[in-house]
Amino acid sequence: MTTSAVVEDETPAKAPILFTAFEPSGDAHAAPVIRALRARDPSRPIFAWGGPRMAAAGAEVVEQTAGDGVIAVPSLKRIGSFFGELKRIETFAARNRVALHVPVDSPAANTPIAQRLRRGGARVVHLVAPQYWAWGPWRRKKLQRITDLVLCLLPFEEQWFRERGIPAKFVGHPVINREIDRGELDERAKGLPRGRPRILMLPGSRSSEIRKNLALLMRVFAELQALRHGTGGLIVAATPEIAAGIRAKYPSLPTGLHVVSGDARGGGNDILDAAVHWCDVALTVSGTVSLDVARQMKPMVGVYRTSPLGVVVAKIMLRIPDRLLPNVLAGERIVPEFVPYCGGPGRIVEAVETYLKDSRVAAEAQLSLKRVLTQFRGHDFATESSSAILDLLDRTGRPA
Repeated sequence: MTTSAVVEDETPAKAPILFTAFEPSGDAHAAPVIRALRARDPSRPIFAWGGPRMAAAGAEVVEQTAGDGVIAVPSLKRIGSFFGELKRIETFAARNRVALHVPVDSPAANTPIAQRLRRGGARVVHLVAPQYWAWGPWRRKKLQRITDLVLCLLPFEEQWFRERGIPAKFVGHPVINREIDRGELDERAKGLPRGRPRILMLPGSRSSEIRKNLALLMRVFAELQALRHGTGGLIVAATPEIAAGIRAKYPSLPTGLHVVSGDARGGGNDILDAAVHWCDVALTVSGTVSLDVARQMKPMVGVYRTSPLGVVVAKIMLRIPDRLLPNVLAGERIVPEFVPYCGGPGRIVEAVETYLKDSRVAAEAQLSLKRVLTQFRGHDFATESSSAILDLLDRTGRPA
């Protein structure tokens, strides 16, 4: 990979903004903000280490880094590659006089980048707050030193960071603050598999998540189908490449179970939205995708499989009783969750059956999710994020 986008001959009229994202979700979160920045300040150069959605939104992507989260938590065998990436970003930012760095999620990768660019004089605005309220609150001191502003996607985060001396602003959430066209979703869902009840499986966007979770979710589906003949199942893969990998690993899926895929290069969530609309109950890994389900107020069960050691470590490290985002936002367990989990399918099947046996339980879950969604009312994620970024640049300029 090369840094062919380096400006060689002259300094741009306006100092650039640099986004860095290392996962598909970061690529998706950054894209609408970049699009809004382009609309408000067309002459501002915007560069990115990122992915196809950021490029489609108008950023000049210097290197593709948002494919599968491979750099999000560098392993020993990737450590050399990661530090090479870090050096290239630092060199690029210095040569192009980057005024502001926007690290998008992935704190393990983005924190050292922000440290170096801040030393070089760039301002730093974090898009997606690090979840230090759930784990590692002691890390806030480092965040204080390298941060001008944290743009928070969850409503309680603004107060949490401000109370600890870190400038923060709640800007809404790109998943929740989107319009829903139910008529259009009805049409898209017509092409999805038949069967009742309809079970949606969302095993994650990273290959590592899928390896951990998909086999367990398929066992859950098989047991549900044994209990309820005619059950329809759908696995949504984040990209066609991931879907092909699933089909190669599991060439003989249980009867009634199908794999479909979206494509991050398309810039939307059409397949995921239609699949959530289609389903009766969703089985979802913890993470942002649980908010895609909550947005349509669909009953769900949260699952994240790990080893017995992982369960013990999570109990020590995590400072909150619930890990699934709808439960965190509600302040109570409104959705059954097995996060982290090292058991078999039995308890998960029971949780799904609770919804299927009693429609009142499903209705109560929908009402609870509706109450959670009210916390996001009145926000426009892209507009508020882009305004905060440009306001900071106008207010502070570039340090000498």
